[in-house]
This record gives sequence, C-alpha cells and structure tokens, in this order.
Amino acid sequence: MGNVFLVLTPVIHGIVKLAGLTPQTIEIEPGTIMKVWVPKEIVTKDDGKIVYVPPTKPAVLLLHSFAMDGIFTWFFQVLALTHEYSVYVPDFLFFGGSITDRNERSASFQAEFVAKGSKKLRVEKVTLVGLSYGGMVGFKMAKLYPELVKSMVISATVIELTESISLDSYKRLGLSSWSDLLMPTTIEGLKRMFSVGFHNLPWLPDFIYGDILETMFSNRKERNELLEDLVVLNKDAPSNTNYSQAIHMLWGDDDKIFDLDLASGMKMCLGEKTTLMWIKDAGHLVPLEKPFTYNKRLKIILECVAKDQ
Repeated sequence: MGNVFLVLTPVIHGIVKLAGLTPQTIEIEPGTIMKVWVPKEIVTKDDGKIVYVPPTKPAVLLLHSFAMDGIFTWFFQVLALTHEYSVYVPDFLFFGGSITDRNERSASFQAEFVAKGSKKLRVEKVTLVGLSYGGMVGFKMAKLYPELVKSMVISATVIELTESISLDSYKRLGLSSWSDLLMPTTIEGLKRMFSVGFHNLPWLPDFIYGDILETMFSNRKERNELLEDLVVLNKDAPSNTNYSQAIHMLWGDDDKIFDLDLASGMKMCLGEKTTLMWIKDAGHLVPLEKPFTYNKRLKIILECVAKDQ
C-alpha cells in the first residue's frame, strides 16, 4: 500500500488553489528560501518576471504549529477566510519547503524570516493568527515589527517558553524534552503527540500513523535544534509584556500543554487590550479539532479588528 499522504497532499493543495491561493517560492536572501501560499490576485508578471502587488483586502497571516506545515495546520481556516481576506500561509524554516543555510534557530530568526517574506510580498499591515509555535514566533514579530503586525489572534501558546513552564509540562506529560513529544520516531510516539494535542483523538489505523511519520517529519536535526533553542532560562525571559497591538486569545478548554490557568495568567500580564475566549471540548490543536467553532469565533474577532482600524 502506498503512502496515503502522498496522495492526500495534492488533493488538499488542489482544494486550496480552488479557494484562491497559490504557492510561491521566495528567496529571502541567498541560501534562505520561503515557501508560502498567497492570494492569486497579488501575483502578476512584468516582462516575464513574477511581481507581487499589495493585497486589496485586509491581510491575515497564518502561522502554523510545530506538528505540521502551514496548509495542513490551517486548511479549514483558509477555506473560511479567503472570500473576505487576503490570506498568507508561510512555512517556517525547516517545515514544508522553507530552508536556510544559516545556523540561527531562534524564534526571533523565524520572525525575521516571516517579516522579510511579508515585505517582499508587499504586505504592509497584517492581523497575525498564530497557533502554538506559531504564536511564539508571532509574539516576537509583534515586538520586533510593530509597524507590520497591527493585531494578533493567538491559540495554545506562550509569550516565551521558559524553563519553568517547560519543566511543569514535562512533569505533567511524562517528558524529558519537547523533542520527546514533538519529534516522535515511532507510531506509539506519534499517537501520544496527537493524544496530547486533541481533546478527543479520533481513531486511525496504524498504517495512517506510519504514513504521517514517514511524510511529516523531515529535517529532524534542524527541528530538534529549533526546540532546544526555544526554551529560555527564567532569568532570561523578557519582563516587558507590553505590546502595542490588541491581542485576542482563543483557547481550547482542554489544552493539555498550556492550560486555561496559564492562559488566564498570561492575559493578566498582557493587560487590558487583551481578550480571552475558549472553546468547549477542544484541546491544544483547537483550529483542527473544532474548525467550525474556531472559524466562527475567529471571524468575529477579525471583523472587530477591521472596525477598529
């Protein structure tokens, strides 16, 4: 039997193209390449060369989780948003087809990478929507590039992944490192990752898990280095949690990694411009597990953001 995901991937990509996006490969700098899905209408040609034009609708930037690439993370949201918004879905470095020959592995470097890609795509202002790892990169972008990020919607994430947050998660989940959870090498390890990520894990046959394991976990060395660099000592975590942007937190009520108590504490640190909503019977990967409820809440937030501009 062939790999199911080798068949499924072009089907998903075909549906996303029908929804109005097209994949692009952008050289950020020599040796650093971004794979990104963009609105078809922003891609033009001048004298045979691809030229990008500014979006005509409000721009939404979707930043993916560590478990999968951009389109697999945000497939349902792309279908829900493309009619009213110009949607951009990049792959982070070492996910999908994005790659670099530089040695940096920090979330700040990922933020720089995405910001430079946005500039090349002539995007001046975005609402950033980040899930888990994407939210951590999003916080870096909001601080480093406030002229680009006008507002944020974040789910299942933290401002900074400190040693104390990590140690607490390791204890609750029976881990020794984030790589134990997020870079599985066996079918049982992959099942554990998804059982932690979902409130209710749907049953799948083992051969599907095997196909996922074979297809979705490339660049293992570099991704493990990303995870190692992500954890910071408590004393090195920034004390300034003031952001110029409005921040909207949208959580699953059964997030087993960053629970609602942690989310509530983070909301207090972020201040009065921050809102917190949660979705019942949803886990860490809330946009995938409860896409219709998540999309309904996300659209309400995006409409409010548009009115406030």
